[in-house]
Amino acid sequence: MRQWQRFTPVQRAVRVAGRLAAAGVMLWALRGMGIRWEFVATAPAQVRDLFGRMFPPDWGFAGEIVDPLIQTINIATLGTTMAVLFSIPVAFLAARNTTFNWATYAFGRVVMSVSRSVDSLIWALIFIVVVGPGSLAGALAIAVRSIGFVSKLFAEGIEEIDRGQVEAVTATGAGRFQVLIYGIVPQIRPIFAGVCIYRWDINIRESTVLGIVGAGGIGFVLNTAILGLEWSRVGLILLVILGVVVVSEVLSAYLRKRVT
Repeated sequence: MRQWQRFTPVQRAVRVAGRLAAAGVMLWALRGMGIRWEFVATAPAQVRDLFGRMFPPDWGFAGEIVDPLIQTINIATLGTTMAVLFSIPVAFLAARNTTFNWATYAFGRVVMSVSRSVDSLIWALIFIVVVGPGSLAGALAIAVRSIGFVSKLFAEGIEEIDRGQVEAVTATGAGRFQVLIYGIVPQIRPIFAGVCIYRWDINIRESTVLGIVGAGGIGFVLNTAILGLEWSRVGLILLVILGVVVVSEVLSAYLRKRVT
């Protein structure tokens, strides 16, 4: 009696060869990383020692991180706001159904790619050179990094609108701007709101580490504590960052649920 098999012998051989090739690539990558395995072997003991130094946290230091924490939230909020303002025209240029021609479409797509291809820490380093260290450099880094993400989702929302509503507004004799305001914006408003809230949530997390390179916020205090080997303060700062991220996640989910 012939027994059914999911894969033919050739297919099984190809799958096995693929797994072996993937394993070979992983081993080659590990070998090229120059890992010091003697350090890896002692990692569990180092982690226990590090957490032992961090806890209990230095609660007396809590008052010193209030202002940097507020600064971090302000960096994320201002950066998100600037990103949204710049992303709206970029999105309309990068959407096939609202762009003017192929040149404006290409321009919008290039702006998206440049923004998303550079990490926020690198943008922060660039803006520190331009405007000096501090929260302004952090806000600008967050803004430029966010433009690609926000405008891409905005453009996708614009391309998915119902053309019937646009044609109905156009049939009344409305101009291009009126079609935009009355035929397109009402359809994409919930998408815009959801994307803005979601990006703000992401930016809260990113802004907590920008201070490591001198872009202000609680990351600067964290870096100072690490360099000073003040591990009990590091433990407190990490707990505060975790709390802020959890609160922003809950608030973001609630707001997105309300607006979409």
